[in-house]
Amino acid sequence: MSITFNKKTNSFLLNTPSSSYIIRIYDNKYLLHGGWVSRIEEWDDDVCSMPLLDRAFSPVPAELHNKADFSLNSQQQEFPTSGRSDFRTGAFEALCADGTIAADLFYDSHKIIKGKPGIKGLPATYVTSESEADTLEINLKDPVTGVMVKLVYTVWNNRDVICRHTIVKNDSSKAGGIYKNQPVKLRRVMSASLDFMTSRYKMLQLSGAHARERHAIWQKLIPGTQSVESRRGTSSHQHNPFIALADYEATETSGQVFGFNLVYSGNFVAGTEVDQFNMSRVQIGINPYNFEWELAAGETFETPEVVMVFSNKGLGELSRTYHDLYRDNMCRGPWQKKERPIVINNWEATYFNFNAEKLFKLADRAAEEGIELFVLDDGWFGKRDDDRSSLGDWFVNTKKLTGGLEEIAEGIHKRGLKFGLWFEPEMISPDSNLYRAHPDWCLHIEGRDRSLGRHQSVLDLSRDDVVDYLTETLSKILSTVAIDYVKWDFNRSQTEVASALASPANQMKTAHKYYLGLYRLLENVTQKFPNVLFESCSGGGGRFDPAFLYYMPQCWTSDNTDGLSRLAIQNGTSIAYPASAMSCHVSAVPNHQTGRVTNISERGHTAMAGTFGYELDLNKLSQPELDEIKDQVALYKKIRSTVQFGDLYRLRSSWDTVAPAESTAYTAWNIVSKDKKQAVLTLVWQFAEGNPELQLIKLKGLDPKAKYKLTCSQSATIRAHLADFPFPLPESAFAPFPAGTATSGDKLMNVGLYLPYMPQYGGSVQIVLEQI
Repeated sequence: MSITFNKKTNSFLLNTPSSSYIIRIYDNKYLLHGGWVSRIEEWDDDVCSMPLLDRAFSPVPAELHNKADFSLNSQQQEFPTSGRSDFRTGAFEALCADGTIAADLFYDSHKIIKGKPGIKGLPATYVTSESEADTLEINLKDPVTGVMVKLVYTVWNNRDVICRHTIVKNDSSKAGGIYKNQPVKLRRVMSASLDFMTSRYKMLQLSGAHARERHAIWQKLIPGTQSVESRRGTSSHQHNPFIALADYEATETSGQVFGFNLVYSGNFVAGTEVDQFNMSRVQIGINPYNFEWELAAGETFETPEVVMVFSNKGLGELSRTYHDLYRDNMCRGPWQKKERPIVINNWEATYFNFNAEKLFKLADRAAEEGIELFVLDDGWFGKRDDDRSSLGDWFVNTKKLTGGLEEIAEGIHKRGLKFGLWFEPEMISPDSNLYRAHPDWCLHIEGRDRSLGRHQSVLDLSRDDVVDYLTETLSKILSTVAIDYVKWDFNRSQTEVASALASPANQMKTAHKYYLGLYRLLENVTQKFPNVLFESCSGGGGRFDPAFLYYMPQCWTSDNTDGLSRLAIQNGTSIAYPASAMSCHVSAVPNHQTGRVTNISERGHTAMAGTFGYELDLNKLSQPELDEIKDQVALYKKIRSTVQFGDLYRLRSSWDTVAPAESTAYTAWNIVSKDKKQAVLTLVWQFAEGNPELQLIKLKGLDPKAKYKLTCSQSATIRAHLADFPFPLPESAFAPFPAGTATSGDKLMNVGLYLPYMPQYGGSVQIVLEQI
């Protein structure tokens, strides 16, 4: 078993394959943290425990005045509270019947069980058999108020992963005095808190903005608090619910890295507090902003799960651990491990201006190119000719589509393509039949003006009647039209987060109840239609979090489809999320978000790092561009299993520092199939440079004893563009290696591969390696 309890030292040892997590019980009361370190086989003494020190201005608990120099202010704790001698931020804060927030959470009992229990009403990782993981439940109790806190730790036996969440129960029926049978108001309940002995770490966060999501940002820890959060009612474009701490010297391939990823789609906070003794406290959970949860006597509250990953082999190993866990133990259903189809989406080709003839013309060209799935985006319903009306009116716009959705679905299927449809179920337009019938169904504060974002409001999913209505409405469409794919969008942040049904005492429950309602809706719809491929979206990547992967195995990565912008976006996303979850498309140029012009081969190479598709008008492209798309589609079908389900190695990332001697900035990665029989190497240069140095690339993850044949993708558009150049072109401009070139895996990884870079011939290269 991966969890052991030592009665002699009153300590728990939680072992993953490469790490050990230690929890100590001091004086039979205080739950202390003992370290998260590279694996040890046993913990049977206190020689390596943090010593008790007499620290100035660090108060000692009353019962220990004459026993020890012990203060909560100078100890590593496992789940700290506020108001009782620890001046750092507590993981738990509740307003008690006496009007105070002080609490003592003393050890009460524990239980070790096989397998992994679920979390009521919330998505979480799961096991397919009890042998995959063991779970520790530690019960803490406040003897004054009767509040019980259960800390839940699931330790994965074959992964360097520990999952944590917290359960709070108001057990005040067993309390005395003014606390008996009284409610408590939860104001801060973290999913995890973890104290490190040192602050010699750099913190990684994934931050940005709409169309600039999840850029990797590193900073060394300094005294004080460094944190990211969302108050937008979504996990947000601005900050992802993920942080990591890494050794100063850690790289992609070496050093210790500790990852924390919250399985939640709403307001969150994640950060590190460095105290006066240079200890570091990491906390992650629901944001206390606009949150207060009254618990009546006997009621419980469960927090979202946090997925904690350990790596002593650098950031790359941490990423691959997250990727495998989310593909195998977060995603569900028939599409979990099924190859994802190549998509053509009509949005950037037509926007709102389409009819059946225009859609079929685009579908005809897509079928000729070998594309597999046609997606009809926004504008098919109500009177939706722009973004100012009709959200909530989920009936077909017969002025545009005279034969209804049935005609479109049938016509797409006749052309050999699957059919997909766009929805934005959580939104409502003031100019809609639904709003006119139910103006109280949106989030709003009575007596205050209602803010609009993209001319729309947010439906109040904290209400059961709204969730039930959406379940019925969506189910009717998916039952009557042959739909293979759904794009589920969410295009504004939440404001005036209040419900017409909530009492004043319960209004601050609304933000979290919204997500309990949304997760119920998602469970209802996705389980009723398991064969539909669902893709989440929020103006691109505004809700790219592990919670949505529980319901939808892929997410639109960003509205910014520029081939160069996507390098930083996709690389940052890949730190925690697998390629199978990243939806990546090739769009027209000049790019609709940046105005930049890039080569279609470059756009294709970047987009082939995830689930692949196109978002442009195929009927406006030149013949060489169409030829290249046909080649890209054919190639992706050969490599997509490797890309979507293989092991990713970031060889050169957009956040890497360019040495002064290097004149060329580029991003490079290779993805290797699990059986190591195929690999895909991709390099994309951020800008062209005259007379640059050669690029030496050392691959990762190959079989060192195997030989690999190398082939380079051709570029029809570059050939056409350069056909009239006044000097002969070497074949290496298109394929740097002679046909049939082969070499061994150990040479490719240890010696490396030289790639001549000729910027006038294009800004990227993609090489496929097949094991001989």
